[in-house]
Amino acid sequence: MAKAEFAMIEPLLQQLASDGQITFTVRAHPGAKQTKFKSIMADGALKIDLAAAPEDGKANQLLISYLAELFTVAKANIELLSGETSRIKQIRVQR
Repeated sequence: MAKAEFAMIEPLLQQLASDGQITFTVRAHPGAKQTKFKSIMADGALKIDLAAAPEDGKANQLLISYLAELFTVAKANIELLSGETSRIKQIRVQR
């Protein structure tokens, strides 16, 4: 994880460590050239580019894999609470 990425999600990592789970919003951008964390938006949502098409759940699966890597948890610990067919998604990560 790049130093800038770590600095932006550090509060989420700390909350995950202390509470055992976190829930947050993701603004996904499927069809991007590469998968990467872009920024934290004004409303607190994580903006993430996804290098997968938004079809047949490919972008959602890539998002789950990427978030598992970002938060260093198993993919099974990432839950898509809402937004399966939307760019705005509610995510829960458990330790």
